[in-house]
Amino acid sequence: MYLNMPANVTQGSNDHRSTTQAIFRCLNHPRTMAANLPTLATPTSNNLFAAADLGSNSFKLLVARADPSSGRFVPVDRLKHPVVLGRDLPSSCAISTASQLRALDALSDFHRLLRSHDVPLAHTRLVATAALRQASNQSHFLSQIRQTLGLEIEVISGEEEARLTYLGVLQFCPLFNQRVLTVDIGGGSTEFVIGKEGEVEFGASLKLGHVTLTEEFVKRNEITAMREEIRSVIRRSGLIEKVREHGFEVAVGSSGTIRAIEKAVSRGYCEGDVGLFDGCRRDWRFSRGELGKLVGKLCGEEVGREEKVRRERFFKRRSEFIVAGAVLLEEIFGMMGIEEMEVSGYSLGEGVVAELVDGVFGDFDLKANARWRSIERLADRFNNKTRMKSAASCAGIAKGMFEGLMKWNEPGDSENKLSCSLDDKDLEYLEAACLLHNIGLFTVKKGYHKQSYHIIMDSDQLRGYNYKEVKIIALLARHHRKKFPKMDHHSLQGFTKEVKRKFRNLCAIIRVSVLVQQYLSINSQVMEFSHSCDGFKLVLGQIRDQPLELGDGDVQHLAMDIDAELTKELEHFRAVFQQKLVVVPSSSLNSSER
Repeated sequence: MYLNMPANVTQGSNDHRSTTQAIFRCLNHPRTMAANLPTLATPTSNNLFAAADLGSNSFKLLVARADPSSGRFVPVDRLKHPVVLGRDLPSSCAISTASQLRALDALSDFHRLLRSHDVPLAHTRLVATAALRQASNQSHFLSQIRQTLGLEIEVISGEEEARLTYLGVLQFCPLFNQRVLTVDIGGGSTEFVIGKEGEVEFGASLKLGHVTLTEEFVKRNEITAMREEIRSVIRRSGLIEKVREHGFEVAVGSSGTIRAIEKAVSRGYCEGDVGLFDGCRRDWRFSRGELGKLVGKLCGEEVGREEKVRRERFFKRRSEFIVAGAVLLEEIFGMMGIEEMEVSGYSLGEGVVAELVDGVFGDFDLKANARWRSIERLADRFNNKTRMKSAASCAGIAKGMFEGLMKWNEPGDSENKLSCSLDDKDLEYLEAACLLHNIGLFTVKKGYHKQSYHIIMDSDQLRGYNYKEVKIIALLARHHRKKFPKMDHHSLQGFTKEVKRKFRNLCAIIRVSVLVQQYLSINSQVMEFSHSCDGFKLVLGQIRDQPLELGDGDVQHLAMDIDAELTKELEHFRAVFQQKLVVVPSSSLNSSER
C-alpha cells in the first residue's frame, strides 16, 4: 500500500443518557424508521466505491465507479448535509443532542443512497475528522450509529486526514513528480501535508477551523484578535520551521472553503461582475494579491444589508464562515511564503476512494485520475453543459465499440483480426478525443474540428501526457469529421506505421460515434455492440432526454438522414476493419437497419 503513515484512531468514553433518549425518540419517528435498516449489502462484483467524510462543518458522501484496468474512477453520485458539529466545541467538549440528531439524519440519507446503489460493504469507508476527534461523547455517539444504522464510523487522526487529503489531491492535480504543500481548511482543523511522488514527507493538523474561529471571533467582530490567535497557534506548532526544512514547489488548496475563494476570485466577486462569468475564465488557481483583495472586501468596515444579501447569494451556506476561512488562509499565505495556490476539486473523500480502489484491484496508478481530470477540465473550460453532455455520450458509444472490437479480437481459433494491437492507452486517447472533439465550437461553427485541434495542441492543459500522446488526441478530434485520413496523410508524419494503423482504427470508431450521438441524442449506456458471421451490429436504446414522438413520415425522413450521413462512415469502418457494421438506432427505427 502506498502513502504509509500510521492512523491513530481516537476513542471517547462518556455516556449521556439524555442524549440516548432523544436519539431513540427521533428513531421512532416515521421518517427515521425507514432508514433504520439492517447492515449494508454484502460485497458484490460491481465496481462501485463509496467514501463518507464526516467533517466539522458538513457530512459528504461520494459514490464512484472505478475502472479495474486503468484505476480511474468517476463520481456517479454525491450527497452533502450541513451538520456543523464543530459549532458545539468552543463552548462544550461534547457534541450536543441537536447536532447528533442532525448527524443521524444525514447518515440515514447516506445509508439509503448506499443501499440504492448496492455499494459493497468492502468498498465502503466512512471517516470522521476534527469534531469527533475532540468530542468527549464520541464513543457513545458512534455506538448509537452502529446499533441503529449498522454503520461503522472510523475516527481518523489529523495526520491520517492530511495523508488521505494529499492522496485525493493527486487524483485531481497532475503534480505527482513535484514536492507539494497541501492545505485543507476544515470546520474544526486545518491539515498540512508536504509530499512528493505519493510519499508523505511531513504532515500536521492544527486546531484552526473556519467554524470554531467564526464562533470564537467573527461573531464578536474580533478580526484582529482572530489573526493574532491564528499566528500564535501556527508559531507554537513549529509548522513554519518544518515547512522551511522540507520546502515545496507548489501549494495546493483542497477544501470547500478554498474552492469557494477561488470561485469568488475567478467570478470577479470583488468587482461585482459575477454575472459575466463563463467557464473559460476559471483557472483553478489564485494569487496572494487576489486573496488579499477578497479578504479586504469581506472584512470591510461597512458591510451593509445589500452586501450581506449578495454574500449569502454567492457563498450560500458557506457565507457564515467565509470570513474566518479567508482570513485564516491569508495568514497561512503570509507565514508560509505562498505567492500562488492551485486548487483541487478533490480532497479527503477522493483520497479514501483511491485507497479503497488500490486495496481491491492493486497496482493503482496514482497519476491516472489526475491525467484524465486534465482532459475533463479542458472540456469544461470550452464546452457548455449541452455540448459537454453530448461529448460524454459520444465517449460512451466509442468505448462500447472499442471494447466490442477487443473482444472480437481475442485470441482463438483464428489469427489476429485487427491490423494492429490496441490497448488501454488507446482507449484512453479515444475517450479523450471524444470529450474534446467539439470544443472548437466555443469560437467557430464552420471548421470547428480544426479549431478543436489547435486548442488541444496550444493550450498546454493536458498535463501528464507527452507530446505525441497529446498530438494523437488532437488529431482524432481534428479528423472526427470531413475527409478520412489516409496512411500517408501529412498530419501523421513522424509516427510509425503501427501508430498510424492504430490511429485509423480509432478514427473509424470516433467518426461513427459522433454521428450516432449527434443524430439520435441517445443514452450511450443503453447500447449493444456485437459480432456475428454477418459482421458487427450497433444497437442503440430508445432512452432520451425527452420522449421521441415521431409519425411514420418523420421516422422515414430521420432514417434517410441517418443513412445519408452514415453511409460514408460505415464504408470507412468496413475498409479499416474488413467487417460490415449495421447501426440500429432504436426499435422505432427498425426500418433504418442497413
